[in-house]
Amino acid sequence: MKIFKPILLLVLGVVLTMTSCRTEDDLAIDPPVEETIAANSTIANLMSRTASNDGSFDNIIDSASCLSVQLPVTVTVNGIELEINDEDGYEEIEDIIDLFDDDVDSVVISYPITVILADFSTVVVNSDTELAALAASCPNDNEDDDDIECIDFQYPITASIFDENNDLINSITINNDNDMYDFIDDLDEFAAVTINFPITVILADGTTQTINNIQELENAIEMADDTCDEDDDNDFDDDDCNNCTTNDLDTVFTDCTEWTVDKLERNDNDLEDNYVGYTFEFNSDGTILVNQGANTFNGTWVATGSGNGISVTINITGLSDFNDTWNLHEIEQEPGEVKVDLRLGDDRLRFESDCTSGGTIDDTALVNALTNEDWYVTYFFDDTDETADFSDYVFNFASDNTATATDMSGTTNGAWSTTSGDDTELGLNLNFGTGIPLDELADDWDVLEVTNDIIRLKDISGGDGSEDFLTFERTPFDGGSGNDDLETILIDGLWIVASYDEDGNDQTANYTGYELDFNMDGSVSASNGTNTNNGTWNVFSSGNQMALDFGTAMPFEEFNDDDWDVISVSDTEVTIQDVSGGGGGTDTLTLQKI
Repeated sequence: MKIFKPILLLVLGVVLTMTSCRTEDDLAIDPPVEETIAANSTIANLMSRTASNDGSFDNIIDSASCLSVQLPVTVTVNGIELEINDEDGYEEIEDIIDLFDDDVDSVVISYPITVILADFSTVVVNSDTELAALAASCPNDNEDDDDIECIDFQYPITASIFDENNDLINSITINNDNDMYDFIDDLDEFAAVTINFPITVILADGTTQTINNIQELENAIEMADDTCDEDDDNDFDDDDCNNCTTNDLDTVFTDCTEWTVDKLERNDNDLEDNYVGYTFEFNSDGTILVNQGANTFNGTWVATGSGNGISVTINITGLSDFNDTWNLHEIEQEPGEVKVDLRLGDDRLRFESDCTSGGTIDDTALVNALTNEDWYVTYFFDDTDETADFSDYVFNFASDNTATATDMSGTTNGAWSTTSGDDTELGLNLNFGTGIPLDELADDWDVLEVTNDIIRLKDISGGDGSEDFLTFERTPFDGGSGNDDLETILIDGLWIVASYDEDGNDQTANYTGYELDFNMDGSVSASNGTNTNNGTWNVFSSGNQMALDFGTAMPFEEFNDDDWDVISVSDTEVTIQDVSGGGGGTDTLTLQKI
């Protein structure tokens, strides 16, 4: 049995009270036939589809465009619990998911929840299974659905209700989409209904249109249907370019002279490692210049559209992986880093620039050392120690940015270039192709230390934030471990704080008079004769990292960290560095032997 909604009950009540009171004036008030909205008519169907509940805005939670989750709701995103109270909460979920590109993301809902269906009815859901059963009726990700989202009614709207005698019996006010949906759903309960024109509709671009009759309304809805991105996919952040313009893209592309490939995925294949060492220059005249070692590639780019509908067409001769018409997904600008994210279905292309390269870094020492004679990998760590995989290779780096890696099976050609580092001032790009094991070296490495005899590099994984280490030396790998050298140096004698720079602030004076004594059992003491600070220390990652912990003892609590990077080591001086997460500052500590 059909349940009468509030609007219908109100109208029936009015009918009962007015039937016996009909006057001669009532007989003259007839509904205009051309403005009547009949149940199941074309205009009724279009109005219902326009007013139905759009469930796509919270797809990041429920992955279903035909239903929405009633707020507040509690979810756990990648292990972090959030209470979502408004649309800002969807942004919080997105921020956590976007922290890393290569991890497995999860959004776990705390049940029970209340789900709002397309007709605004509600259902209590107690499990993922129940939610999936409801979502099964929804179209798949980005498939066409019934609701029309590219045009909206501007409320309030009034409607006139007539009885079977064509007498006006009531006028009602419609205040929101729920009211409108119920109103259209109840049309078959009324003898005749008209909308009181003019009314106003709002288009997807924010402009408004005045509608004067039923035919104009029908035309406006039909013309608006499918004219905008209805955001029916499950990626909440695909609307991050709501306010983007082609001028914005032109500005960031041309202001930053050196772009690298941060992400490239085509047909479920990750290809970004193939383009390590490639630098892209996007010019305001629509040309692209790509450099890779001694090789250059030329191409063009053009952007059209606005907001989330900006298309970027790239065509580079010889680099077909980039050639397509992409959708501009996001322009992300942070201090010292700009990213331009492009999408095409499931394919992704993201360019990155620090906007400071362009010849401003001093790479003289690195270039001079790198291009002088042969090098050997003496340490490579990627989750595990894989140094032995490279023990047979001799590396040579030429001044024209080409490189070779030679073992008993032959020579592999590669390329190198310098850039600004992510965590350090200087970076080194290496690329020896996709052959195993040399493909592991393809990355944008941060330079930790450069001398004529050693080059030490570090890279932070984009997936889980783990750190990889690579060390080149003049003599081949002998199977030993580098951490014994640093440990031996530190326990041999007393040390002073020669300098301590905390994010650009010289704090060295706080440690004047203190002598540090590193002991073999992992303990360390810092004493100035009247005050002694006790702590612990550890060297790991084959001498590439060091941990210090002085507890709460001032001023040495400033040194507490479990992942200092070892920048340089000699018999009389050790320099370590820590870069705070989230784009924070850099602390540098230099110890000098007494």
